[in-house]
Amino acid sequence: MRAVTWQGKRDVRVETVPDPGIQEPTDAIVRITSSGLCGSDLHLYEVLTPFMTPGDILGHEPIGVVEEVGAGVPDLQAGDRVVVPFQIACGNCWMCLTGLPTQCETTQVTGEGMGAALFGYTRLYGAVPGAQAEYLRVPQAQYGPIKIPDGPADDRFVYLSDVLPTAWQAVRYAEVPEGGSVAVLGLGPIGDMACRVARVTGAERVFGVDLVPERLQRARDRGVETFDLRSFDDEKELVAAIRDRTDGRGPDAVIDAVGTEAHGSAAARLAQQASALLPRKLGAPLAERFSIDRLAALYTAIDLVRRGGTISLSGVYGGMADPIPLLTLFDKQIQIRMGQANVRRWTDDILPYLTDEDPLGVDDFATHRVPLSDAPHAYEMFQHKQDGAVKVLMKP
Repeated sequence: MRAVTWQGKRDVRVETVPDPGIQEPTDAIVRITSSGLCGSDLHLYEVLTPFMTPGDILGHEPIGVVEEVGAGVPDLQAGDRVVVPFQIACGNCWMCLTGLPTQCETTQVTGEGMGAALFGYTRLYGAVPGAQAEYLRVPQAQYGPIKIPDGPADDRFVYLSDVLPTAWQAVRYAEVPEGGSVAVLGLGPIGDMACRVARVTGAERVFGVDLVPERLQRARDRGVETFDLRSFDDEKELVAAIRDRTDGRGPDAVIDAVGTEAHGSAAARLAQQASALLPRKLGAPLAERFSIDRLAALYTAIDLVRRGGTISLSGVYGGMADPIPLLTLFDKQIQIRMGQANVRRWTDDILPYLTDEDPLGVDDFATHRVPLSDAPHAYEMFQHKQDGAVKVLMKP
């Protein structure tokens, strides 16, 4: 089959690799019909290279059709249309039954001290072959895949794999009170969708912050009050502008949908780049013990949120030596919630919104649909925010 493989920093290639097969009774094989390019994939493209191996298959946002199932998968059969969550979880352990499949005790990557295995996401999360491919082996298929109806285009449901539950959890974790306010930092796919979720679930005012014109316009078109970072001399001016619209207090909650590669963190960026350029035997231990994030977005969130408010982190962070202003957090009595999205915890809540009325705008959420063979260009375009790229779907 053809698949998108990682070969080095900023080097992905579409190659012919062996077709996957059933290895365990709880496996399924899915023929992929669409697969998303996620902002998290760009971390592998740029800063998490010490944890990658040439030939790793990328991707974790698939929709497709079941081709084959193992004997331990009673509820799926060939021909079923499914979305596959980005995390691999059993559905039966204590963590899964508690609503935390990201911490599944069956698939935890204990050798790395990490949570549940993920598709296409470094050795830290199991080095499981990913979904930007023609076929995907799905472990724990007795629980993970979400059956969806035939008929609507892939765009209607594909975001159940990651974008929708990640945005949904970000808003739920933000605990925006009914009629309250929330600021979303970063209007890429997750931030954009978080704005939409916040609006349909009761937030009265939603503020969106970014510096890419196309992303700001998309948010404005859906009723978000936007702030262009390029219009402010520094972070203090931005914070003051949003406070002016919230009686001087700041919003009830802030969602950081940016994460580790935030603009405005020059020293941290240099450190990340240096680690990524080192040979893996040197770069990986350095990253595991002393890595730092670009924290500009998080610092803005801490400054911006009102006293007693909540910060919800959905952007990926990977630093092990980050300087955090605990005095400010303590003094302002800020709550912080974070983590990978627990996909199956939220899908039943989200599915009623995936209708012909399309209140979340999923049917036209993608800005680009490209063949799998164009993956190298798609990665470059998405990283550099070219051609209005916000969300890219690949078609094998």
